[in-house]
Amino acid sequence: MNTAIRLIAHQLRRASRTRDPNEMFNDGMTFGERLADRVASVGGSWSFIIGFTAFLVGWALLNTLVLAANAFDPFPFIFLNLVLSMVAALQAPVIMMSQNRQAAKDRLEVRLDYETNLRAEAQITQLGEEIAILQEQIRFLVAAETRRMAANGLDAEDVDDLAPLGHPIHA
Repeated sequence: MNTAIRLIAHQLRRASRTRDPNEMFNDGMTFGERLADRVASVGGSWSFIIGFTAFLVGWALLNTLVLAANAFDPFPFIFLNLVLSMVAALQAPVIMMSQNRQAAKDRLEVRLDYETNLRAEAQITQLGEEIAILQEQIRFLVAAETRRMAANGLDAEDVDDLAPLGHPIHA
């Protein structure tokens, strides 16, 4: 398992470590994709809703009160319905295109996060192995120093007496 993680992490290290999915997507955007994103951001905003509501109210007031008998689109507002249908027919697919692009961007971001997690897991595993090796080396050095002290006739109390002198092993 650790070997597999190291192999995957090694492959992933070759790629750039800091890849922003927004930059990656925005670099390759066509004019149509930028337009779809802009239409979706405008069409899904409160300013659009308020502005379009003001337009509809203005249209209705103009054709019922101001122009009254000479209205170009009298009360059932047939022409307004046609305009609204055309706007909806064009706006819906454009917004869906933008949503599809956003979903693809989200998938890319998830994949990059997964790769980052793999690299972090591999590094943590490697650090754990290095710590285990260091612990084993410390145990070996302590055992060797204990044997050396025993060979010289020193015991734990003598080590405490040597501590102020800068002795490397403090029990």
